[in-house]
Amino acid sequence: MLPDIQLLKPDVPIELSKVGVTGIRKLVQVSRKDKRPVILIATFEAFVNLPSHLKGVSLSRNFEVIDEVIESLTAQPIENIEDLVIKIAEILLERHEYATRAEVSMVADFIMRKKTPKSGQKTQEVVKIFSDAIASIDGKKIVFVGAEVSGITVCPCAQELVKSKAIEKLMEMGYSEKEISKIISAVPIASHNQRGRAKIKIQVRDDFRVSITKLIEIAKSAMSFETFEILKRDDELDIVEKAHCNPMFVEDSVRKMALELIKAYPHAPNDILVFLRQENEESIHQHNVIAEKIATIGELKAEINL
Repeated sequence: MLPDIQLLKPDVPIELSKVGVTGIRKLVQVSRKDKRPVILIATFEAFVNLPSHLKGVSLSRNFEVIDEVIESLTAQPIENIEDLVIKIAEILLERHEYATRAEVSMVADFIMRKKTPKSGQKTQEVVKIFSDAIASIDGKKIVFVGAEVSGITVCPCAQELVKSKAIEKLMEMGYSEKEISKIISAVPIASHNQRGRAKIKIQVRDDFRVSITKLIEIAKSAMSFETFEILKRDDELDIVEKAHCNPMFVEDSVRKMALELIKAYPHAPNDILVFLRQENEESIHQHNVIAEKIATIGELKAEINL
């Protein structure tokens, strides 16, 4: 019988927090009411902790578990991606009898169909959806679901500078304050803008579930306007006008997501954890800017005074 090297004692006997595999790609079907299932090409990561007395983890078990769970749970379309990842985590603990903790994550591109705002041109949008699960040997589990979308953000600071300069020039040209006010209110004020990425992740439990499509809507609302793959000229004009009428700092985006999340789920348990993140790829700078918020639903409600 061949020796199992993983069971030997390590040269340096310390516990490792995570050992596992990444980049496992599988086909997953998610059911939709009265519609055909959504087909996802999902990428999985799976980890367990390793005690100090063992040299290594039996990594082949991770692949086996993911294969078995996906084949058994997705013989028919699943209802929630979070059910899939927590099941994988729970079985990983069963198969790795020495482990006390297992972590699994899944990320996939979700293709959404939509129409452009003015011409109604049919197009598609790719957003990222994901789910993370942690299962412990004591029966505790933590599960998150989330989404990441892109959009356009317009800088309020630069816009105010352009506005001030425009008012100054109009005054020099002899326009009255009343006339200038009408002109400024009628014409979108220029600013630098950038592509933003809004990310929202929220804890789910047996007593609290969320809709991925609703999370996508909340993330989109955090920016000046959404982006499109195909646009007609009327669409471009409409998007630029609307975006510049809705300038937002990166900080504004995160705060808007927090507000919209509370409004969408007013009865969510107060101890539910939330992670919000906005990253803007600056156009006139050589750096990106980021804002984040990590809090419970109860803490958000208290801060927003709801």
